[in-house]
Amino acid sequence: LSALRRRCAIAGKRLSGPGLAAEGRVLRAVLYVYHSRLLRHRPYLALQQVEQCLKRLWKMNLVGCLETLVELIPKKNAPETHAECLVPSQPMLETVALKVLGGCKLILRLLDCCCKAFLLSVKHLCSEEFILLNTVASGLLSRLWFVIQYRCVLQTLTSLYSALLTVLHLVSETQQTPYIKGFTFPSDIGDFLGVNISSEAKKQKAKMLTTKKSTSWMKKLFPAMPETIPKVGKKRKSETCTSAMKNRSVLCTVDIGETVV
Repeated sequence: LSALRRRCAIAGKRLSGPGLAAEGRVLRAVLYVYHSRLLRHRPYLALQQVEQCLKRLWKMNLVGCLETLVELIPKKNAPETHAECLVPSQPMLETVALKVLGGCKLILRLLDCCCKAFLLSVKHLCSEEFILLNTVASGLLSRLWFVIQYRCVLQTLTSLYSALLTVLHLVSETQQTPYIKGFTFPSDIGDFLGVNISSEAKKQKAKMLTTKKSTSWMKKLFPAMPETIPKVGKKRKSETCTSAMKNRSVLCTVDIGETVV
C-alpha cells in the first residue's frame, strides 16, 4: 500500500506539472490564431491531432482519480501481521487501473502525433511555406515531446499500473466484488500497448534528430556577411561616419526650435 501511495503521488505530480499545461495553452493559442488561414495546411491539421490528444488526456481526469485513490489508502500500515487494515475497494482499483491503461495509450498516441507533426513542420519549413507558423510549431512540438519524455510520464504510469495490479489481486482474493466485467486486466502492460516504450522513444528521437536541417531558407533570407570588406566600402563607411559626426556637432550648437538645413 505504501508503494502504491508513493507511485500515485509521483504520477499525479508529473501529470499535473506546469510543463504540460503551459505547452497545451500555447498550442491552443497558436491554433486559435491560425484557424481561419490554414484550414487545409497539413502541419496545422497535425497540430489539431496533438491538441485533441491533450484534450482527451485532461478530460479523463486521471490526476483527480489518483488523488481520490491516495486519500483512500491509509498513511501507515498496521504493525501487527494479522491486523485488519482499510484498503481501497475492488471497483475503485479497477477504475483507476483502467484509466491508467487508457492514459498510457493516449500518451503513446500523443508522442506519435508530436513526432509526425514535427516532421511535417520541418518539411514545410524547408519548402519555405508559412515560415513563422512552422518555426513556432516545430519548437512547440519538440518541447512538448521533451517534457513528456524528460519527466518520464509514460514510465511512471507503467510502474503505477504494476503496483495497482498487485493490490487489485490481493483485494480480489479477499473479497470478490468485480465492477468491470468482460475485460481481463493484462499482467504485462507492454503487451497491451503493443510497443516497447524505451525503444519507441529512441526511435522517435532518432527520427526528429536526423531530419533534414531547416537552415537552407534562413541562409537565403539572411545571407552571411563577407569577412573581407573592399577598400571602396571602407572609404564610403568612413565618409558616412565623418558626415554623421559633423551633423551631430551642428545639431548640438543650434537651438532645437530652429530649422537645420
